[in-house]
Amino acid sequence: MKKLLVATGGGDCPGLNAVIRGIVKRASQEGDWEVWGSYEAFNGVMEEPARLLRLDDKTVAGIHVLGGTIIGTTNKGNPLKFPVKQADGSVKYINRIPDLVKRLKELGFDAVVNIGGDGSQAISQAMFESGMPVIGVPKTIDNDLSSTDFTFGFQTAVQIASDSFDRLVTTANSHHRVMIMEVMGRNAGWIALHTAISGGAEICLIPEIPYDLNKVIEKIRSRYNNGRGFVNVVIAEGARAKDGTITASKGEEGRNAIRLGGVCFTLSQQLKDAGLEADVRETVLGHTQRGGTPVAFDRIIASVFGVKAMELVLEKKFGQIVILKNNDYSSVSIQEAIKEYNIVDPEGTLVKAAKGLGISFGD
Repeated sequence: MKKLLVATGGGDCPGLNAVIRGIVKRASQEGDWEVWGSYEAFNGVMEEPARLLRLDDKTVAGIHVLGGTIIGTTNKGNPLKFPVKQADGSVKYINRIPDLVKRLKELGFDAVVNIGGDGSQAISQAMFESGMPVIGVPKTIDNDLSSTDFTFGFQTAVQIASDSFDRLVTTANSHHRVMIMEVMGRNAGWIALHTAISGGAEICLIPEIPYDLNKVIEKIRSRYNNGRGFVNVVIAEGARAKDGTITASKGEEGRNAIRLGGVCFTLSQQLKDAGLEADVRETVLGHTQRGGTPVAFDRIIASVFGVKAMELVLEKKFGQIVILKNNDYSSVSIQEAIKEYNIVDPEGTLVKAAKGLGISFGD
């Protein structure tokens, strides 16, 4: 029997379980493949004894409707830059990819399917270059991988954000308030942009278009008459003013990325300091966007991604990542997929359409 390892790394995301199920369902038709899952990305492989889960038709039955991942995930312990605490208390980052590949081969794995975003796929590429047969599956609610039209989890995140936004519109109207809703997305404003269009926002602030506070205030005041009126703002966690910086804090130990969040409070304070008369309130959706049942669209592409990933394994087309492009499922090299970051084009169709709907980007 041949052995395939499946790993889910980075943040959790609606649709992960559907991918796992798709891989297992397709593999079970071959008869000569065993599928195993590594708990918490590759941590399960590197532990002694290894923490692995046998994945078969019984294990994955019905999991496509479940949020999260049955094998867990983590954004700590990156094997490319693995944190090792030194005697003086400092942390040194080392490359443990050779150790990981060696361990995988010792455990008898013939191939790996790694499900994750750009950071996880950088690990996939490093493993592939070190001699491990790897297939990638793109996963991120941020939709920030340039090789694919959509990553699974994104549409669910947008749906959750849109549902929340709808509720804020009614309370903003009732109290004549400015409601600021912060969504995820790091350096890409896709969730914010799609939510603003679907929810009918007056203002959408994204990382790709640093905002002019005076323009934001101008838009807000245009919506009020004798203190009556309301405004709903969608802001991406990585947004910033033209003369400001992103709102961030130091990440947890073992993570290299800074931790974004709280920009809605930054904007609120900026508006108050500038003398805005309206009552301003803030809402941070945070991790609600990452959890729960995936919408049908995400279940479908995640399931197909899983099947296609297994077929790439069978065809021995390693070093590739599954993509959805122009409504067709195919693959490109992992190296190509992570070469560029997928960000919102300020001159693109969606931004122009949003402006045509009267949405201000503060520019």
